[in-house]
Amino acid sequence: MFVLFQYLLPQHALSRLVGWMTRVRTPWFKNLVIGLFVRGYRPDMSDAVETDPWQFASFNEFFTRSLRAATRPLGDARTQILSPVDGTISELGRIDDDRLLQAKKRNYTLLDLLAGDADTAEKFRGGEFATIYLAPYNYHRIHMPADGRLVESVYVPGRLFSVNRTTVDQVPRLFARNERVICRFASDGGPFAVILVGALNVGSMDTIWHGHIAPRRPRRLAQLPVSPLLAAAAAAAGDELGRFNMGSTVILLFPPGHCSWRGDLATGKTVRMGEPLAQKNHGS
Repeated sequence: MFVLFQYLLPQHALSRLVGWMTRVRTPWFKNLVIGLFVRGYRPDMSDAVETDPWQFASFNEFFTRSLRAATRPLGDARTQILSPVDGTISELGRIDDDRLLQAKKRNYTLLDLLAGDADTAEKFRGGEFATIYLAPYNYHRIHMPADGRLVESVYVPGRLFSVNRTTVDQVPRLFARNERVICRFASDGGPFAVILVGALNVGSMDTIWHGHIAPRRPRRLAQLPVSPLLAAAAAAAGDELGRFNMGSTVILLFPPGHCSWRGDLATGKTVRMGEPLAQKNHGS
């Protein structure tokens, strides 16, 4: 019933309303929303720069709070792929030709995920992927999993289904249907991609290069400008890439032979930003 209800909901209108509510700065209102969230989800504030929830000017500032330095030690970016977020592994592994595993018995294609970009899909065919879910109580900034230079950023309009486990298990091609922002990078070891997937109440996504990207009007496929200056500037592993203004999912794509996932990673495993997810293979 929960999944069926989502098909009937005015997903974007509801997400815009929630987005507005999270930015209200009226003290009694924002404190009410923060208080309900803290009681319901009990987020760990001990590693935040500001540990007192009531000191934030709005719920969104509380939700996208920054962390104190050194609370997320980084692995060795020369030899490892790092987790870009705090979250839970939804799925990861080899891309089966052009098919990614969404959940048991459910797959979707690279071409669909990449909004029909056949050239980019070909680069990752047979490669590696990881899907990481950010729960509401997680830290919600997104960081670089490896050193890289932004070469392309694309806004893809779509639905806003929830990305919790129940919905992921039941909605076909969910990650290729939801609104998303595709960030494609070049690196000395080859290309990689970081895909920000929107969700119910999470139609709002930012990156450091383009600021607030979604929601946007008109809702149509859009190449976001990458200036020569942006293209020339390298971002280091662990640098902030963007943020969700509510919880959602990040998908990582790597080409064939680029890396080997840690043996203990599996569905349901929690990870923290900066910890190693994979070992780069020789020359990557």
